[in-house]
Amino acid sequence: MSSKIFRAIGLMSGTSMDGIDVAAIETDGERVPWTAGAMTSPYSAETRARLADAIRNPDRDATALERELTDRHIEAVRTYLETLPADRRQIDVIGFHGHTLIHRPERRFTKQLGDGDRMAQALGIDTVFDFRSNDVAAGGEGAPFAPVYHRALARGTDQPAVFVNIGGVSNITYVDGDEMLAFDTGPGNALIDDWVQQHTGKSYDANGAIAARGSTNRHILDVLLDNPFFARKPPKSLDRQDFSAKAVEGLSLEEGAATLTAFTAHVIAKSIDHLPKTPAQWLITGGGRHNATLMKMLAELLPGKVQPIESIGADGDGLEAQAFAFMAVRTLLGLPISFPETTGVPEPMRGGRLAKAAA
Repeated sequence: MSSKIFRAIGLMSGTSMDGIDVAAIETDGERVPWTAGAMTSPYSAETRARLADAIRNPDRDATALERELTDRHIEAVRTYLETLPADRRQIDVIGFHGHTLIHRPERRFTKQLGDGDRMAQALGIDTVFDFRSNDVAAGGEGAPFAPVYHRALARGTDQPAVFVNIGGVSNITYVDGDEMLAFDTGPGNALIDDWVQQHTGKSYDANGAIAARGSTNRHILDVLLDNPFFARKPPKSLDRQDFSAKAVEGLSLEEGAATLTAFTAHVIAKSIDHLPKTPAQWLITGGGRHNATLMKMLAELLPGKVQPIESIGADGDGLEAQAFAFMAVRTLLGLPISFPETTGVPEPMRGGRLAKAAA
């Protein structure tokens, strides 16, 4: 373990495509003695549409979009730095995830849009990027990547603990001491968001209010749950496009939202089949924790305490950005960021490419 404490900024543009999350931490690569509040720089509807189009057509040239996306991240960092205390604006490294264009680990291929060299030169700060490629090239799933940070946060909490990140895709991390197990469970907010966008023009179901007015179509829910992915042993990962909302077409807005919300809750509950022990607590992070209907369903389905991650003093809005700040520091220190129990790689793997700022 390093005796040096690094100050790092992390950046995350997730599968929900709502914007850029920025957060800062201080860490020695194992412990996290300080974190700053996160900031989100929202994407415009036009940017979300361009990203969605690029994801649907990954073979198109995305050079211009990558440059635009990188510049948006650069501006987000500049804005965020102004929010930090003056004595904490000196940053050692940035962890720049970028935005996933395509993720196909079965083909040993993953691509995140984001030019780390452009960022490092623009900001004058060393930048770690392209976190997933080493893992995928070695036969890993390339996701989820936050577990090593979850393990750091779990110190001193009730265990076994399960961190549930509900973004576009849902994933979990099981932590019991040094033991970790992590995998994608299935759709998170993505199908709900797509359904609500299609029928109302709104980007998501605020607080789960639409789903709360509907009832779950049990037959369609059973059809959705009848997918071999859920029985597959972890580690395993998903792309946002691997599931669709076609099964609920023909339902009312409310019934479709309720059924898709129940689908997300049930696939998280199915993860219990793959866990070594019954969890003492489930810590919910990501945008899904703001959905009261989804949280109610999870509380009904899961054993143990179900609560937002803020219950242990963590920041659910900034967690993934913080995780990539943490991994950037581990990359500088030559420490692994993915593991056989989290992504299926044959051995603990280092990851990320370092773009050095000009001297």
